[in-house]
Amino acid sequence: MTALRIVVLFLLAAIAEIGGAWLIWQTIRESKPWWFAGLGVLALAGYGFVAAFQPDANFGRVLAAYGGIFVAGSLAWGVFVDGFKPTMWDFIGSTICLIGAAIIIAAPAATAPTE
Repeated sequence: MTALRIVVLFLLAAIAEIGGAWLIWQTIRESKPWWFAGLGVLALAGYGFVAAFQPDANFGRVLAAYGGIFVAGSLAWGVFVDGFKPTMWDFIGSTICLIGAAIIIAAPAATAPTE
């Protein structure tokens, strides 16, 4: 159940952050209405709350692991929403990021040194 929770929260965080940034991008770069940016700001705020529900209590670890998800998710968003055509280097880079994220999030819990 914990692994499923981690995956779902990372996916929701990615949708909120990438979607929010995309909505703002659309407002500024594609001349969409300003309410797009307002929705983007709300989505970005939602991202912050979603990330806080991760079971790991270490902010830095959660956000570092999420970084790999963000890289791959951003490329996927580009493919499915904007028609972006990734290169081999995009695939290699995002795979490396996802491996790094998996290592960070799946590592055994560190034990405190005993005195």
